[in-house]
Amino acid sequence: MKNPAALFKIKGLWDQFVQNHPKFPQFLSAAMNSGVHEDSIIEIQITQPDGQQMKTNVKISQSDLELFTQLKALMG
Repeated sequence: MKNPAALFKIKGLWDQFVQNHPKFPQFLSAAMNSGVHEDSIIEIQITQPDGQQMKTNVKISQSDLELFTQLKALMG
């Protein structure tokens, strides 16, 4: 671990994010509990205040699932 203080900062920022946007972590939890599997597709769209949109997706690999497991453990 390179910088434990950075992990605590990230944890604090995540806690604030959860407080600001409680439905998003609930969505993530539901998605993980229902099973995000290899070859699942996650799609993200951002709509800017001026209406401009950006959209992308990722096809989940086994290594992505391992990352999600580690992040879940880190975030508690």
